[in-house]
Amino acid sequence: MARFTNPLTHLPDALPLGRRIPGSPHSVSCSLPTMRAVVGYEEQDPVICAQIHSGYPRFVTHPFVRELGAQISRERAFGGRTLCLTSSRRMAEEAAAHLQAPDAQAFTRGDIHGVAFPREAGTERRARTFLQNVGGILSSRHAEDTLVARGVTARAADEALFQGDAAAEVRRVLRRAYAGNGVRSQSREVPAGVGSDPSPGAVQAGLGSDPLPLSDRDILLAPTGMNAVYAAFRAVSALQAARGRTVWVQLGWLYLDTIAILKTLTPDAARDYVCVPDVADLPALEALFAAHGTRIAALVTEVPTNPLMQTADVGAISALARRHGAMVLLDPTMASPFNVDVLGHADVVVNSLTKFAARDGDVIAGAVVINPAGPDADALRSAVMEHVEPVYARDVARLAAEIDGYEDLVARINATTPQVAAFLESHPAVGDVFWSQRPGTRANYLALARTAASVGAVVSFTLKRPIERFYDRVGIPKGPSFGMANSLLCPYLYLAHYDLVRSEAGRAELAAHGLDSSLIRLSIGLEPPDTIIAALAEALS
Repeated sequence: MARFTNPLTHLPDALPLGRRIPGSPHSVSCSLPTMRAVVGYEEQDPVICAQIHSGYPRFVTHPFVRELGAQISRERAFGGRTLCLTSSRRMAEEAAAHLQAPDAQAFTRGDIHGVAFPREAGTERRARTFLQNVGGILSSRHAEDTLVARGVTARAADEALFQGDAAAEVRRVLRRAYAGNGVRSQSREVPAGVGSDPSPGAVQAGLGSDPLPLSDRDILLAPTGMNAVYAAFRAVSALQAARGRTVWVQLGWLYLDTIAILKTLTPDAARDYVCVPDVADLPALEALFAAHGTRIAALVTEVPTNPLMQTADVGAISALARRHGAMVLLDPTMASPFNVDVLGHADVVVNSLTKFAARDGDVIAGAVVINPAGPDADALRSAVMEHVEPVYARDVARLAAEIDGYEDLVARINATTPQVAAFLESHPAVGDVFWSQRPGTRANYLALARTAASVGAVVSFTLKRPIERFYDRVGIPKGPSFGMANSLLCPYLYLAHYDLVRSEAGRAELAAHGLDSSLIRLSIGLEPPDTIIAALAEALS
């Protein structure tokens, strides 16, 4: 009989297909133990899908949400239409508008909101993809509590919740995470009479001398990391479009839903979406800004990128963007803000709190952090507040109960990562190894690292043998997400970009960005390093 042992001391025995990881009803990952299961999940094989009852919530509708939706859909008013439950009435209305279907409409039942539309596969796919991209889904805890109130479920699952002002507790820890010398007065070149720069036309590259304190009003909580990205995108777009700036620059290969927001929600993506594939190609960025600087709204990158763990010269790109009046949006989720000090280089920082902050892997949440020293700080705060979705109270209380261990989790994992990376780099069956200390962008990462030991938890690597031979044998929990107290491994491109992996043209596109379809992403947890290495060694033998 398979069992899931204490993730803080051991790796588990093989987890059966569909088993929640770590095990809570609100777990954000589920076991995909073989490549057959991964492919079956992606291709919606009914045999595989019948065993997957929950998964990463933006991709797999949670059973509580599914049950509540089924209950509401049986009401006469919906006449057999399909329903998607959302995080707010506003989000339901945005989804309905995005569908551009004449019969799509937002609805409200008590404090539950959603969008209803004719039962048609293409419309449902577009609705679910939109809500996945922007993180506008109903919380599983909200659905659970509603089912209890309706008498469908006897009581909510037992879990530790923070007693007190949970949002204040979360912000208290995040203020500590973002503390650093980088929050300083700064300005950027802005055409005369435009924006809030006190000296129109003036240029001040780099940082000033007087640090400004980060306050609670600079930290806006979101129900998902992607909703944080979406709210920041909408806020920056609105401010910069008024200045004639509509071009968005993506630096490096980023997380799939961030790419989707830039590609699909920029009003004219063919004209206004630009990707610079190589994070280290500063000359290409300089040429781009020299040619189009007056039209560029913002530059977006991750620190480091997902899954290649590459870090740009953030100081240089920030100075470049500010010289041309563009904003900078940074995402330090892969490393965590406890490891990298990025706020002073950005106008806005977005972060998934699902990773590391929610160490038990059972909360999805995010944050938008405004640089209080930025020239548009006040306008950005107001604009983000207009677009960020509300966070359900029990999700905040659960996150607050876990987040005090955030800094310690990151520090303990930092001590293990170099040992695991060194093992992988020396193994003859392993191809490339990508982590924050990989030559090429290591110096850029170290320029942001809070300490020499702040290396992060994620190591990606490619294989010199069929992926099935390794993946099916490795004794580490396998499923989506990262940043938990337990180690977690996934065939990243199969889960994130299966449409590209399965075609020759798609594989060529990935290869052009330095991505091999055999790439494995490993999120290291609190298990002893020897235990993790032994599991990898056995599967690689």
